[in-house]
Amino acid sequence: MKYNKLIRDKIPEIIKQDNKIPIIHIAENQEYWTKLKEKLIEETNEFINEPTQEELADILEVIDAICDFKHFNKQNLIHTKHQKAIKRGKFQKRIILDEVE
Repeated sequence: MKYNKLIRDKIPEIIKQDNKIPIIHIAENQEYWTKLKEKLIEETNEFINEPTQEELADILEVIDAICDFKHFNKQNLIHTKHQKAIKRGKFQKRIILDEVE
């Protein structure tokens, strides 16, 4: 079966324990960035289909990998999130914009 997708680091060993042979390669930067974005979409879709804490944790794992790859400081990311919340609010009030006239 062919996949061509980014996988977690321990998956090749898990496949081997199942007496199968994983065929893998290590992505260069451009491919890795593309695969990270694809993985974010994949994990988000999985969360949409099954909104569990485990699926949400998978999204966070991808976000962590993106932060590491793009050299985003996680504390700065949290600060930016808080600043946006101050300026534009959060999503706590459940407001739906129907239209603007």
